[in-house]
Amino acid sequence: MTGPVLKVTGLKKAYGAIQAVDGVSFEVMPGEIFGVIGPNGSGKTTMFNSVLGQIEPDAGRVELNGQDITGLSPMELNQRGVGRTFQTLQVFGKMTVRDNLLVAAQEHRGNLASRIFAPGDSGLGAKADALIDQFRISHVAQMKAGQLSYGQQKLVDIAMAFMSDPDLVLLDEPCAGVNPSLVDGISKLLRELNAIRKGSFVIIEHNMDFVMDLCHRILVMVEGRVMAVGTPAEIRGNKDVLDAYLGN
Repeated sequence: MTGPVLKVTGLKKAYGAIQAVDGVSFEVMPGEIFGVIGPNGSGKTTMFNSVLGQIEPDAGRVELNGQDITGLSPMELNQRGVGRTFQTLQVFGKMTVRDNLLVAAQEHRGNLASRIFAPGDSGLGAKADALIDQFRISHVAQMKAGQLSYGQQKLVDIAMAFMSDPDLVLLDEPCAGVNPSLVDGISKLLRELNAIRKGSFVIIEHNMDFVMDLCHRILVMVEGRVMAVGTPAEIRGNKDVLDAYLGN
């Protein structure tokens, strides 16, 4: 496929008199790592959730591989090849790391009941074990997720998003609350996953060094609108961005 994996056109969402997202448009190409940055209150999370079916946009269109997915539920999007992580951890603390990954894959196949009550590993064990190795968490695979450090739980959370072999993964602040020593590890891991799996990533993140180092292109949001889209070098050199966000 040569067209965009994700195409967002004229997306709008208001809360009363507050226009949280005001006509946002952008495209994410196959294999691209696409960053979204902006000050607090710029509308990043509202835009993210409008794309992902968490909330219904007031206007605009969202396309996945050329198909209109505007307003589809998170479950429907997952089954169409969209994975995601949230700002807050979504791991099951009383389940083992391996079982967390199995549950995430079962969500892709069916409803909540099938996630919880599916027999055995539903044939997904090999896939879970491969991701566990790739994420370098084999030594904690049989531990309950709630017993792990926050950084280890973050790795489990990200790994769960890849269990459905998604075409597109949206990561909401993957470095939030993570020890700085792990940030480089997450960046290297995402770069490795991108190279091996050829998927596209959209990443919201406040850690500017992480975004500038990892992403191919970056979108800057300010007051619900797109201020700029470009390569890290172009964003670093954009005076409007520097004045509005980077503070230089």
